[in-house]
Amino acid sequence: MVATILVGMLCAHLLCFAVMFLLISKRLQGKKMGMDFFALGNLLLGLAYVLQLAENGPAWSEMSVVNHTLTLAAPIAYWLGAMRFFGHTVPLWQPLIGFAVVYVAAQVLVQWSLGPTARYAMLAGMAALMFLGMTLTIIYGVRTFAKDLYAEMVIFALLISGICLLNAIKFVKILNGGLDALHMDSSFQMVFYIYMTSLATVIPPSIVWLVLRRLTDDLRNMAGRDPMTQLLNRRGLSEALELFFSTRNAAPAYLLLMDVDHFKQINDTYGHQAGDTVLCHVAEVLRNTARHGDLTGRIGGEEFVAICLDTDSAGAIRLAERLRASVQEQAIKVADSDDVLRCTVTIGISRPFASTQALENAKRDADAALYRGKAAGRNRIELPLATPHFHPNLGTSKPIQLRHEAID
Repeated sequence: MVATILVGMLCAHLLCFAVMFLLISKRLQGKKMGMDFFALGNLLLGLAYVLQLAENGPAWSEMSVVNHTLTLAAPIAYWLGAMRFFGHTVPLWQPLIGFAVVYVAAQVLVQWSLGPTARYAMLAGMAALMFLGMTLTIIYGVRTFAKDLYAEMVIFALLISGICLLNAIKFVKILNGGLDALHMDSSFQMVFYIYMTSLATVIPPSIVWLVLRRLTDDLRNMAGRDPMTQLLNRRGLSEALELFFSTRNAAPAYLLLMDVDHFKQINDTYGHQAGDTVLCHVAEVLRNTARHGDLTGRIGGEEFVAICLDTDSAGAIRLAERLRASVQEQAIKVADSDDVLRCTVTIGISRPFASTQALENAKRDADAALYRGKAAGRNRIELPLATPHFHPNLGTSKPIQLRHEAID
């Protein structure tokens, strides 16, 4: 009787959260993050337990075959939903229908050749293997694609490993004790249903929490990026620098301030749409040329920045020259026109700075250097004042002979 009540509660939890997940997926519209898949998984598992209650004990029937198939189809739906949550585009119905057809055929074959005990043992064994695979995938994700959700993924791995262990024990019990091991009021089945009911109470709200966490992260990311180029804006640069300087024994950074030469003339000649194309092109060059780990951003109008981390002054100058040369060399196709244009940039380099609070001073430093570069003819790199160690002829398109002394 107690076991029947627990299974009834489990059904209610699963079906209610299936409806909730479906409603959430409708609200998320284009980016559902797998919530529709999770809704289907809950629905399948809830229906499986409804059929189990209707069966009232192990039996060979169409209802039993459907019950077993739905029980194993549910974790597949959860697995596919998790892949969707982490940005992988995967189909839903093809794998589920394919699995259902194969598993129904496997049940018929095992029932006729080995008997009902083997069919129920197959269900427990398959469930144990599926949840083991899910646990291993989560452990792999903690080290790779889900690093930002470390604590949440560890908890999920522990909970799902519990299901894996219980199904493995059930598999052994069925092999040793036959179908009597599946009696609903046995002590093991009571533990099994209590654990599953607890999971049905804990895991769905946890999934909702993950979705809210991801939405919040997306909003924070949007707030820190320029909408046109997707480079960091001032806020994003400050937050990234704060993280850099606070989490490691960081070396001083260098700020490169880059301005598109004669940008107003480009807008006046070719139109603002061409001007936007130029800005996006320069942003793409900046993104592709900067080293891994450097920060790139657009701070307004035609001004871009690159913040060189973990390098010296010579490395900052080399990056600046690569940026200048790349922009100069690449032609830009103007939309709805046969015109192809080229642009150049002038880059000012700051003195090294070692804190987020010094970012504005570095910006002024680089801005002053940029202004001098503009006045000296544009399409050049300009160092901050009082830097006698560096090669003075930085304003040409010829290769720069770099020295490796630090900026004073």
